[in-house]
Amino acid sequence: MDIIFIDYSEAYYSGTTEKIPDIITGKFVQIRNSQTEYLVFAPKEFAPYHANIVERFCMDRGIKGAYVGEEKRFDIREPGWEVVGGGKFDIDKTRKQIRLFDNSLAYGKFDSKGLPEKIRSTDRLSEYQVVIY
Repeated sequence: MDIIFIDYSEAYYSGTTEKIPDIITGKFVQIRNSQTEYLVFAPKEFAPYHANIVERFCMDRGIKGAYVGEEKRFDIREPGWEVVGGGKFDIDKTRKQIRLFDNSLAYGKFDSKGLPEKIRSTDRLSEYQVVIY
């Protein structure tokens, strides 16, 4: 299964006067279809809830979805798609380290099985140390 790393940091910081910091903290979700796994990261200022990240991912790709309940969960409404789970992250560009931890109240814990190897298989994070706890 292919893996695609999506980082909304550039989208967020391009709309501010700040430059992208060396350490970014935020939330992420893990989304899969039958062929590809997506790790979608967003700074905490960009997406207060994991549902906001899923919504943006769907909007960017023309995938149907809708909020459920009190808008704390955005469900994908197309067959073959699954939000596996989510958590929090920090990426330290100076130390070349990415840490994944915690879980999403809306989607549950991310699937950590084989995740360090998958992350290092991406061009952007190939030299990073991956820490999961």
